[in-house]
Amino acid sequence: MRHHLRSAHLAGFAHLHVHSEFSLLDGFCRIPDLIERTAALGMDSVAITDHGAMYAAADFYLAARDRGVRPIIGCEVYVAPRSHTDRDPALDRRSFHLTLLARNLTGYRNLVRLVSRASLDGFYYKPRVDRDLLATHAEGLICLSGCPSSELSRAVTSGNPARAEEVARWHADTFGPNNYFVEIQRPGLPDQEPLAQGLIELAGGLGLPLVASNDVHYLTPDDKDAHDILLCIQTGSLVADTDRMRMEGEWYLKSPEEMAQAFDDQPDALANTVAIAERCDLDLPFGRIAMPSVEVPKGHTVKSHLAELAAEGLARRLPNADARYRERLAYELDVIDQTDFGEYLLLVREIFDFARGRGMLTAPRGSVNGSLVAYATDMSDIDPIEHDIIFERFLTIGRKGSMPDVDMDFPSDRRDEVIEYMIRRFGADHVAQIVTFGTLAARAAVRDVGRVLGMEYGLTDRVAKQIPVNPVDPYTIGRSLDEVDELKRLYQEDDAVRRLLDSAQRIEGVARHASTHAAGLVVSRDPLQEHVPLTRSAEGRPVAQFTFQTIEKIGLLQLDVLGLSNFRTIQHALRLVEQATGQALAPQEIPLDDDKAFALLRRGRTVGIFQMEGAGMTRTLRDLAPTSIGEVAAIIALYRPGPMANIPTYIDRKHGRTAPTYLHERLEPILSETYGVLVYADQVLMIARHLAGYSWDEADNFRRAVGKKIREALQSEHEKFVARSVQEGIPNDVAEEIFALIEPFAGYGFNKAHAVSYAVIAYWTAWLKAHYPVQFLTALLDTDAGDVGKVASTRMEAELLGVNVLPPNINQSGVTFEPRDDSIVFGLTAIKNVGEAAVEAIAAARQESGPFSSLADACERVDLRRAPKRAWESLIKVGALDELGERQAMLEALESAMKRGQRTQADRAAGQTTMFGIGLLPESTEPALELPDVPAAAEAERRRWEKELLGLYVTPSPLSDPIIGEQLAANVDARIYELEDTHHGQSMTIGGIVASQRAFMTRKGQMMGAVTLEDPPGAIEVICFPRIWQHIAPDLNNDQVVLASGRIEGDDASPRMLADNIFTLSAATASNGSSADNDAASRAAQAEYEDEPPMPREAEPSTDFYIPDPVPEPEAAAQPSEDAEPVVAGASDAIADYEPDPVPEPQATEPAYATANGSDSPRPADPPAESPPSGAANGADDVAVPTGRGQDASPATKG
Repeated sequence: MRHHLRSAHLAGFAHLHVHSEFSLLDGFCRIPDLIERTAALGMDSVAITDHGAMYAAADFYLAARDRGVRPIIGCEVYVAPRSHTDRDPALDRRSFHLTLLARNLTGYRNLVRLVSRASLDGFYYKPRVDRDLLATHAEGLICLSGCPSSELSRAVTSGNPARAEEVARWHADTFGPNNYFVEIQRPGLPDQEPLAQGLIELAGGLGLPLVASNDVHYLTPDDKDAHDILLCIQTGSLVADTDRMRMEGEWYLKSPEEMAQAFDDQPDALANTVAIAERCDLDLPFGRIAMPSVEVPKGHTVKSHLAELAAEGLARRLPNADARYRERLAYELDVIDQTDFGEYLLLVREIFDFARGRGMLTAPRGSVNGSLVAYATDMSDIDPIEHDIIFERFLTIGRKGSMPDVDMDFPSDRRDEVIEYMIRRFGADHVAQIVTFGTLAARAAVRDVGRVLGMEYGLTDRVAKQIPVNPVDPYTIGRSLDEVDELKRLYQEDDAVRRLLDSAQRIEGVARHASTHAAGLVVSRDPLQEHVPLTRSAEGRPVAQFTFQTIEKIGLLQLDVLGLSNFRTIQHALRLVEQATGQALAPQEIPLDDDKAFALLRRGRTVGIFQMEGAGMTRTLRDLAPTSIGEVAAIIALYRPGPMANIPTYIDRKHGRTAPTYLHERLEPILSETYGVLVYADQVLMIARHLAGYSWDEADNFRRAVGKKIREALQSEHEKFVARSVQEGIPNDVAEEIFALIEPFAGYGFNKAHAVSYAVIAYWTAWLKAHYPVQFLTALLDTDAGDVGKVASTRMEAELLGVNVLPPNINQSGVTFEPRDDSIVFGLTAIKNVGEAAVEAIAAARQESGPFSSLADACERVDLRRAPKRAWESLIKVGALDELGERQAMLEALESAMKRGQRTQADRAAGQTTMFGIGLLPESTEPALELPDVPAAAEAERRRWEKELLGLYVTPSPLSDPIIGEQLAANVDARIYELEDTHHGQSMTIGGIVASQRAFMTRKGQMMGAVTLEDPPGAIEVICFPRIWQHIAPDLNNDQVVLASGRIEGDDASPRMLADNIFTLSAATASNGSSADNDAASRAAQAEYEDEPPMPREAEPSTDFYIPDPVPEPEAAAQPSEDAEPVVAGASDAIADYEPDPVPEPQATEPAYATANGSDSPRPADPPAESPPSGAANGADDVAVPTGRGQDASPATKG
């Protein structure tokens, strides 16, 4: 007897088992494409059932509803063989698959709870549920028995009918009548038909309904190869491997006709798909979901409480505030009330109050700094009237229903305190961090595909580097092929490159791994599992499985809690100032008109200055010569793609070299502050208001529509703006010109409030650096102690300011950097391989018995359990023990000294050193340890050690000379350590010390060379063509400081320059050519040697010369520290078309992506090799928090 939920005749088909791209590196169905394909095939319903997660559930639901397709939200969960908390490798590693579908809102919430519990409590290689959890949360769910990896299928294939019957009966009883279906699949694999027949027989015998599925992993048969590449990326396999996991068969989104043909003997199984789809009638209450309640005093409402706080705060901050302030405050409070944002602002204020009460420096980012209410209630320190900032960029009445954005900054080392407070305040079930996804961007896709295709690394790398880097407007592979001639040539002429790029384009943009958003938190009044599934971060915190864009769409409150390293530096510096002067100083007390601070900016002393670091910004500041916060704010807003082109005009007009001009007289009041240059997004709003007669809401919609660059919206807004402007008396041609001025700017413009708030922070850092350089630079070094590049940069800056940074010294240095008189003592934890435990042990021994007198003395007194040999080697190599002996001799004696120290410490622990009941140590009976008589470490070797372990030189070098440093800073376009991918292809001038050089012969018999320049911690190889080499070689010596001009190639990991000239520094400062001259010279130099026809790829590269790999020097044969960085970033190999083809990098240099889910194919794969079952195993199932300080790296674009 057949069982089904509607008539037996075929009434269509619905796919109920589908994996989107968020079955990471296993599914290959992009959500929009899935929905469009479903509709195109004539189906009105489709499910997604990703592996163990619901990352795409909300986006899928919203997109399908918009398209008129019924969305069915499901998940293919992993079921533990025992309890979901059991973790025995022999019993619990291999979990079962089970397909669950949400029938209604109750089912959706139960599915969310199951998926959340699986990740939060049940993660062991996979996020797992168990039978108890399934029974508890079965209501509202429809259960399909699952794929060949399900518990039922495995029982059938293992020939255990009793077990299979028990499994089926338990699930049927648990989920209830008509809610459990035996799932059968026919993907075109004959060896799976016995399983299908066994399941059909089992269902018939138990009276259970069947349902047909195809376990969709990709959309069309044409996607099979691209999907296979994703599997190889996931498993680390090559496409050519014969023993890898692969998905044979037809796992695509088949049409109803194809499914009818496959299941022509089981029409009920087909009909039940439609019946199930019709029963999955889910209506999710997405919208504005209630935020946590805020406490208001008795007798007050949110409105009255906020108004009282604002009035009291304004009277306190500005006792003599005039009518402008009172009117502005009343207006803002009215808008806040009408948009129902009062509760939100009180909540944000509460978080700020907590942090300030704990002594933290805080500030909001973005447009909230344009709110007088925020200023009056101490959320912001920016007076919007003083700085002439409009409120409407933050909030208008038309924004009702969408939350404004208040990003909150706290010191980077105290951000966790704020998060813990929020968890305590709102409840652990009500606060979570937010997921984000790394995608296969163009370069990453090329590299991954090249690797799995088994292509030569050098070719893959060369192709990837042809794709331009533009963080603001990223290049796709298609756009790169259109715009990059060399890439187009390679694609047309090389079959391997064509296959590489074609394959990479197919998977470009697909989600690759999950991680945690650097700042975002989601907060709700209800437990979050009522609305959003959760996973767990590497640190053990809950993480919402929806991205911050999705969180905003569904109406949950998202708060950005950012850790700002500059706040950490400012607060540390202020503590040191108080220690030195006895005076406590708050940043808000710093006067904003101090010329000494502005003079420091005018000189370009920008190291450590918030938002001002980098060679380009430094040059801009020198040209601008700022004298006010307003000018600093303007340059912060301008120094970004789009507006950057206006910087020369702004500077010329500021200095009176040219006069401001305006397209229409009505623009003058709007743009006069910025010398007629469009600088701020606020100015776009005001132009729309005052020239086109827009309301504030219309103006805000105009700004956002133009900024998004959507063609249809752009055309509509263009026509509307011009027409409305003409109605307001603006000539048509002028209106067209004004729109042309706005259009390229709108997508990149900072709002003024954001720029002013950044300018104030930048000014605070400049003021501290100008007035208290020792304290500020000490704090800066402490903040950046783990970044050798920044430490090196700050140390050089200190020397230029006359502050001596004393080298590491075991008898003086502490854990971190410390001020001492007019100097800074190097912190020992800034040395590679020297951990905090080792430094604490050294400091404890020194405090107990005084300075160390010898290596042996140190090894006897310092707890060697906390200070291992590797730490001592690093301390010796960087010179921290120089006053105790010569470095090479101490390295030779170290093992003996440590063995002696271990014996002494063992005796002490055994009680043999106590005399007469007191803790005095007897004199050692061992003979004194003499250091061996060995040749001293060469100066070059000492510098190599120092660069490896400190990132800078302790041994004096020519770069240590302050005059040399000033000349270098004044003549380079960027320091070597500042070079980035974006410099690829640019003609630049750089400088550094000659670390090594080598000459070799071209095929024409001419000598050319390669020079390694160092500017620690950076290094670059400079390729010198014969015409240049013959002039510089006779006078070029190691340890010389030189400037080199030419074209940058490679990336920031292995930069190299094709030189058009090299100068000694003194000569260069007198005759440094322009960038245009350098570029022309570089092209001419290369053209001189590009006269030979191209050679086949199998032969030597098509070039005039070959650069041999350098032979390692004998010293280099010694085993370096495994953490040591090479002196030269990248080694030379062949140069093709004057671009060196790099030696394959070690695996560790590849991006440390969190790996995706393991094999979840319908055909079970052999389990991978055993690995630790910690939360970090097999990454994408465990969301990894990215390290580093990415949120500080670039200006925020929010607000």
